[in-house]
Amino acid sequence: MYHCVFIIFSLLLPSLETTIANQLVVVGGGEDNVVINKCLDKEIHALLHFKALLKDPNGILSTWKDDKHNCCKWLGVTCNNQTGHVTGLDIGLCSLEGEISHSLANLTYLNHLDLSSNSFHGTIPRSIGSLTELRFLSLSNNSLYGTIPPEFGNLTNLQWLYLGFVGRCRVENPEWLSGLSYLEELVMNGISLAKATHWVDVILSLRKLNFLSLQSCELSQVMYPYSSSFLNSSSSIEVLGLVNNNLTSSMYHWLFPLTSNKLHELYLSRNMLDGIPNYLGNLCSLKTFFFMNNSVVVKFPDFLKNLSGCTSLALQSLDASYSQFTGSLSDDIQKFSSLNILSLSHNHLNGTVSGKLWELPRLKVLDVSFNYLRGAISENIGKSKAIIINLSKNSIEGVASTDHMSNLSHIEYAGISSCKLGPNFPKWIQTFKNLTRLDISNNGISDTIPLGFWYMWPSKLTHLNLSSNNISGQVPDLSSNFDYRSVIDLSSNRFYGPIPNVSSTLVSLNLSRNKFSGEISLLCQIVGGLLQFLDLSDNFLTGQLPDCLWHFKDLKVLNLGNNYLSGMLPTSLGYLVQLEALYLFNNDFSGELSLSLKNCTKLNFLDLGANKFFGKVPVWIGESLSGLYALILRSNHFFGTIPLQLCQLQKLQILDLSTNHLHGTIPSCLNNLTSMVQDGFSQVDNVHHHFSWSIDIFSFDAAYVDHAMIMWQGAEREFIRNLGLLKSIDLSSNNLTGKIPYELTNLYELFALNLSKNNILGEIPSQIGLMKKLLALDLSRNNLSGGIPSSMTQMTFLGYLDMSCNNLSGKIPSSTQLQSFEPSRYNGNTGLCGPPLNKKCPGDEKPEVPPVIGRSEGDGEDVDEVERWFYIGGGTGFVTGFWITCGALLLNRQGRHAFFQFYDSFKDWVYAKVVVLIANLQKVVHK
Repeated sequence: MYHCVFIIFSLLLPSLETTIANQLVVVGGGEDNVVINKCLDKEIHALLHFKALLKDPNGILSTWKDDKHNCCKWLGVTCNNQTGHVTGLDIGLCSLEGEISHSLANLTYLNHLDLSSNSFHGTIPRSIGSLTELRFLSLSNNSLYGTIPPEFGNLTNLQWLYLGFVGRCRVENPEWLSGLSYLEELVMNGISLAKATHWVDVILSLRKLNFLSLQSCELSQVMYPYSSSFLNSSSSIEVLGLVNNNLTSSMYHWLFPLTSNKLHELYLSRNMLDGIPNYLGNLCSLKTFFFMNNSVVVKFPDFLKNLSGCTSLALQSLDASYSQFTGSLSDDIQKFSSLNILSLSHNHLNGTVSGKLWELPRLKVLDVSFNYLRGAISENIGKSKAIIINLSKNSIEGVASTDHMSNLSHIEYAGISSCKLGPNFPKWIQTFKNLTRLDISNNGISDTIPLGFWYMWPSKLTHLNLSSNNISGQVPDLSSNFDYRSVIDLSSNRFYGPIPNVSSTLVSLNLSRNKFSGEISLLCQIVGGLLQFLDLSDNFLTGQLPDCLWHFKDLKVLNLGNNYLSGMLPTSLGYLVQLEALYLFNNDFSGELSLSLKNCTKLNFLDLGANKFFGKVPVWIGESLSGLYALILRSNHFFGTIPLQLCQLQKLQILDLSTNHLHGTIPSCLNNLTSMVQDGFSQVDNVHHHFSWSIDIFSFDAAYVDHAMIMWQGAEREFIRNLGLLKSIDLSSNNLTGKIPYELTNLYELFALNLSKNNILGEIPSQIGLMKKLLALDLSRNNLSGGIPSSMTQMTFLGYLDMSCNNLSGKIPSSTQLQSFEPSRYNGNTGLCGPPLNKKCPGDEKPEVPPVIGRSEGDGEDVDEVERWFYIGGGTGFVTGFWITCGALLLNRQGRHAFFQFYDSFKDWVYAKVVVLIANLQKVVHK
């Protein structure tokens, strides 16, 4: 909870900047802000020259025209009412692209300049430093580079300076900031300060500065951040953000002068801090403290102790989630009497939850999920006034009675997933009479649900998650139980019967992996148009997909896989214009693919495998669905050739056309599948389909991870979490002919290639060894001839190989990998020889050693004598060499240290290489 508040705040800065802008631009403008004088020609030309260098795809600057001489009416331009001079230029968030023109220097009366959140590139013009009337300057969120001009130090009237994530920029000498004596807010997120010596001194010299954000500024690399003369200086800063700087606890020396009793908010997240100093406990005005995502182990009791001064009385929000805290949630928590938000999720806290926690008088939000806390939900919880409680992923247990639970009507959000509430259904939850969000998933509940449970919260629930239990029974009508934009997840249980009626304003419905049966005509009743996610997979559903899908204009994921649905796909599928993932695998759908599917241009995952579709593979898949990263049409009745248009799918990473009736040759243009050529996976967003909705003061975000059944190493396996890393082509079990195109060997990033069970002929491309990342290669049951290319000895990651049942010949190339496979992987090739086959190649037989001419029977004694002296000499040489080496190491201290240091380094290097190799293999293969 609130894991990203500071980041969100940073993202809202443009809005804040705009608000300040609106306050500034009316200065000197009179009550009606009416322009009396037209703007000057010099300033008109400056603005037009500025526009001339820009791309404006949205036409934001369309009012800026040479024939309209009153530039004060141009969008984003503000003028002084009396003089007509341009005083404000506010064009943030306008999708502009190009370089910032030096002509802005001619707007000498400008006091407000906002160019934030565009795509400006190039360097920052030094001439901006001549605009000495500026009080507000924002260049945030652009693509600029280079050094921040020191001429900015001439802007002595500046009060607000926003340079957050301005691009790849740096400050090498921060001294220019010292001249900005009126500066109140400074944001330099993403700007490198690695060479900014004594930057702390400069900040302390800014006596009016109250807001400072230096996120991702490489502060840990600064050699001398401060000088001793400034250690006794005080700061006026009220909000201080030092997020994501790889800082260690050595930073607390220079943090001290930046903190004072004026500090209200402190953000130290995403660093490497092993605790906090005592002086942070003496910040009597500190209300918000974020210590998230710190990667070093910290004892939580010590952490609380160091905050236990006057800070504990003032602190209202403490977020230390996703860190490495250990220890217990002790009684010291009672000192923090002003806390209303406490988030300690995703740590390593253990022990029982202190009863004092529930007595905090102002606590409204508690999140201690994903820890190792234990105990029962006891009568202490009845003392809490929190409205949001998340205890998920702990060893929290249920209670035997509900007598002491009568005071829990104030709780609105209860997250108790992955605890130990089962096996009986926790009926005491029905005492939470004002719930809006309930999550009791993965609790080992093997029971039925009391009928009254479903009707406890009429039109109140916004989120219900009972997934991953063993709950059985029928689900009643839910059409009136849920509030606007609600979420239901009943997946992975044993619910049976027909699909229940649900609210037409649902955002997400997941009923997968149950025993629901019957038809899915209920889809026609969900007419609110808000549904983003629908998963009915792995049930016993029958009938056809109803032709009423035009309601689902916001649907992103539709999963109906592993059911018994039949018939043709309805034309209304084409109305799902926001659809990103469509799963219809393993049903009985038939007919040709509906042409209307080409309208679903945002599709990136399409799995129609294991059905009865027929016809040619549509060319419009390659022409219209350009965002596809997975196309799975396996186990259908498609015929014809593989359309060349599929080569246009540059983002494609998974292509499975296996087990159809395709004929013709393999397209040589497959090397245009860029994602299989380039390193890495750039389509992460396509693997996780995100949905968000607001619930009271919280915004909850959900992600659906793509998954698919893939033939892997001769067996069908389900890929889930690692699917985005997989890059594979499977054209097996068709009637393909011709040669393997040599262009295929350019797919350097391919992990799996299966061309088996076709009629492919010719030789294996000689450069196939360039596909060094192949983990699985199956060329079996074809008509391939010639030898196995020697380049295959370079394929060191190959874990599965099958070349059986071809016409290959010659010696199997020698390599650790190729000789490690079973002989059966080469069987059916009568011309092959060499290990691991038992058949020897011509010339492999050892030649008989001819007798030495002229040797007599008495020569045996001479041979024995020679051998005897050979061993004596060898032994003597070994002992002598051994002691010379050891003696040198014993007597020479420097040499001894160098030798063993080399030995240890070599051993660590070998160990690291082996561990990385094993880790890479484990990441790719998911069983």
